[in-house]
Amino acid sequence: MFHYRWRYQPYAWSTAERIAQQMMGAQGTLAVAQARAAVAERMMGRLGFVGSNDRTQPTIEASFKRALGLLEAHLQTRPYMVGGRPAMADFGLWGQFYEAATDPTPGAIMRASSPKVMEWVQRMVSPKAEGPFESLSALAPTLMPLLKEEVAAFFLPWSAANAAAITREDKNFEVTLGGAPWSQEPQKYHARSLAEIRRKYAAAKSTPGLEAILSESGCLKYLAS
Repeated sequence: MFHYRWRYQPYAWSTAERIAQQMMGAQGTLAVAQARAAVAERMMGRLGFVGSNDRTQPTIEASFKRALGLLEAHLQTRPYMVGGRPAMADFGLWGQFYEAATDPTPGAIMRASSPKVMEWVQRMVSPKAEGPFESLSALAPTLMPLLKEEVAAFFLPWSAANAAAITREDKNFEVTLGGAPWSQEPQKYHARSLAEIRRKYAAAKSTPGLEAILSESGCLKYLAS
């Protein structure tokens, strides 16, 4: 979301204008123009911090489109991620996709390729229980590809490399994701996030079936550290 919003200058200025209007609209045109410039400068300057650069751009954009395809398949037969009612999975994913849907480029991609995802984005504005959670056997055919191809293949190896760089106090780290090189400054927030995910896994690892899911998806090796 951050990449698409601030990487391309026309869209960055459009978003900065929208934010400036919300912040300063009552104070007049000059105040809005000044706020727009300040917002655009600040946010475009943070692209490197979130990992968006010339080297990583193809990986980011391919991941977005692949994740949309996986989610589209998963949401074909259910209103929410794990069945007929919203779960933490929905709330964890929804915010970024909702914001992406409001921006020109990712919003156009979502509308053209992923109608079920768009329906889910709108449904999650006011979520409600519409039925029970589904069994793992019912979810697995379309949920497991998302875990394997995005979470285990991209997010967790990136998170682990980032956390290791924080531990070493490195100023930059490199990792290969999907066969492509990735480099950026490490982020303290995501190191803490990975530590929390690992803590939760340690507390829940005796749950029947959990280790099998994580092992099959390829996530386990990053969480059992």
